[in-house]
Amino acid sequence: MRRTRFDEVACPIARATDLIGDWWTPLVMREAFYGRRRFDDFQSSLEIPRAVLTARLKRLCDEGMLQRVEYQQSPPRYEYRLTDKGRAFWDVLAAMFRWGSDWMWPEGDAPTVVMKDRDTGAEVRPQVVDENTGQPLDVRRVRLALATSKRDRQ
Repeated sequence: MRRTRFDEVACPIARATDLIGDWWTPLVMREAFYGRRRFDDFQSSLEIPRAVLTARLKRLCDEGMLQRVEYQQSPPRYEYRLTDKGRAFWDVLAAMFRWGSDWMWPEGDAPTVVMKDRDTGAEVRPQVVDENTGQPLDVRRVRLALATSKRDRQ
């Protein structure tokens, strides 16, 4: 079965879904943020089939999220490093972490994993805010509109 591609649709959500819409891709990126770089480390941590991991890493490299870098010449060995574009994906994973923490456990239960500040040890609770105002986004106050100029598209 062929999957529907969304990589040329005008909607940013559709284009992002085209890249991260399968269940393995966000998990591979999560592991990259945990510091994993080598194929075998990704594979053993995720218990993902090797062929699936190969395909996901290739796509993430092709899309500029990860960069494949040789770390050994004989025999050739490679590791996968986050690019600027890949590091920017952290905000998406943090939002998913928050939503999953708030909504994916039965009432009265909580996840066994939390985010903590490296320096203070305080729990971190990600929140999506408007870059221009610093205010939390509220769907009731936001609408989508066509960009009228190049400036609107940045």
